[in-house]
Amino acid sequence: MADGRKKQSREEHGTDAGWRSSQRHAGGAPGADSRSGAGRTASGHESPAGGKQPAADAAALDELSDRVAGLESELADMAAERDAYLDHLRRLQAEFDNYRKRVRRDEEALRKRAGEDVVEALLPVIDNMQRACEAAEHHDEGKVVEGVEMVTGQICSLLGTHGLQEIEAAAGDRFDPTVHDAIMAQPSADVPEGHIAAVSQRGYMLHDKLLRPARVVVSSGPPSDEGGA
Repeated sequence: MADGRKKQSREEHGTDAGWRSSQRHAGGAPGADSRSGAGRTASGHESPAGGKQPAADAAALDELSDRVAGLESELADMAAERDAYLDHLRRLQAEFDNYRKRVRRDEEALRKRAGEDVVEALLPVIDNMQRACEAAEHHDEGKVVEGVEMVTGQICSLLGTHGLQEIEAAAGDRFDPTVHDAIMAQPSADVPEGHIAAVSQRGYMLHDKLLRPARVVVSSGPPSDEGGA
């Protein structure tokens, strides 16, 4: 019986060893297979958190690209608007320069025309002066004086048409410092103090503007009686 129990034990041991050997050939122990499946789950498939991060980065990159494109478009529009303003400013500057040159030319032409008008109007006066000089050789002194006075009147009338006016200044008139220039003061028995005693040079106004004051002698009043002093 002892030999029978030993034989049965050997058979059971052999059967168990064979089963374990067959399991190793078939794919390993059940625990290893379970561990291998867990590993494949960790390495072969992405976790939910790992899958969301690349998508969020891609969305942020797209948004940033859109903003950059929008800023570049705005910058291009602003540059075009700037160029338009600069072009308009250059045009205005060129037009103003042309206007200023045109005004300068017009003013110069106006001055020339004004001078031409005055000179042309003075030509008859020159003719009369030449006639008066020729007449002085063949006529008496009275007629020469009459001719000169006529020419003087013609000149004054001509210049009067261009705005020239003679300042009133005569002996006995009150001295007016705004239009009279006192060259000296002297006593006068006939003219009151502060009045014009004599006119040295006539004065003129041109279009209500003082062109030259009248130069006058002003009375300082009656002379002092030196003999009775």
